[in-house]
Amino acid sequence: MRTDDFDYALPDELIAQEPAAERDGCRLLVMDRATGAVEDRIFRDIADYLRPGDLLVANETRVMPARLLGAKRATGGAAEVFLLRECGGPEPRTNRVAFWEVLVRPGKRLKPGAGAVVDFTDAAGNVVLSAEIIDWARDGQRGERVAKLTTPLPSLDEALHAVGHTPLPPYIKDYAGDEELYQTVYSRRESSAAAPTAGLHFTPQLIERLRERGIGWATVELEVGLDTFRIVDEEDPADHVIHTEFYTVPQATVDAVNAAHAAGGRVIAVGTTSVRSLESAWDPAANGGEGALRPRDREATSLYILPGYEFSVVDALITNFHVPRSTLMMLVSAFSTREHIMAAYEHAVAERYRLLSFGDAMFLH
Repeated sequence: MRTDDFDYALPDELIAQEPAAERDGCRLLVMDRATGAVEDRIFRDIADYLRPGDLLVANETRVMPARLLGAKRATGGAAEVFLLRECGGPEPRTNRVAFWEVLVRPGKRLKPGAGAVVDFTDAAGNVVLSAEIIDWARDGQRGERVAKLTTPLPSLDEALHAVGHTPLPPYIKDYAGDEELYQTVYSRRESSAAAPTAGLHFTPQLIERLRERGIGWATVELEVGLDTFRIVDEEDPADHVIHTEFYTVPQATVDAVNAAHAAGGRVIAVGTTSVRSLESAWDPAANGGEGALRPRDREATSLYILPGYEFSVVDALITNFHVPRSTLMMLVSAFSTREHIMAAYEHAVAERYRLLSFGDAMFLH
């Protein structure tokens, strides 16, 4: 197995630059994961492929206003700070002070120990948030720093919403539409730097219609990091070190999964992040070695799913189309076969599907 095995020609014009006019009106490529047979449908037609007793499990994380555009205090030059994850610091966290691992631009001029401070102003020109670069992030692979965030406002959350922007993937250029369309309709706690995009296609009406048909709905939370967009550089994908993310699987979801399987229903993951959450929560040593799904409360996972992986929880998958040579291409290939997935992608390109985060969807069953 080589990383090149998961490469494909991605035409620039097929990278969706904006969402579909209707969330559930995008196209849906349905694939039988055992045979590779495909059908072309519309996303709301997903109801035709689900049965009473099936359970959909979605990642309810919400994207943070993590992109901060400001000015260096010393020179007034433009600077960008991108929030990755909150971390510990040399003093306690308060409502107005917190420490975050961040990416910065320009990196050469915002180094720890150099008194580097970036200020962020609101529409009235008032500084409502400042970021002081104080250290290098531990195990940072791309020059991540630790920033001390401070605000004169009552809370950092208020400050972030005053000056922060919802980050979009780097391949989406100049999008000026409603940033809420890069959030799922069921999103809750802001904890991610990127959206779980397979869920973007659901509407409240579609979810309710599925429930009326006896199809269950449960949630997990996985805090999606920027590394979700990284391609694998190593020739052998087994040499790649996957990023660590935090995930939560509540007891209610464990109960729903167990009830669905006991009744003969399928567990259908909405997105690869839901797959990684559910499979990470599987305890193979439980029940005398038979295994069981366990509740998890913000635990770390670096589960790396490659072809040959045996799924313990997930029976079907709703997903978007992914970047070539990415760990996500490898995960969906593990859910079927590399040959079936590459053939499905060739079909999608030939049929002019809209690809990647704002693009169309696949259902592997």
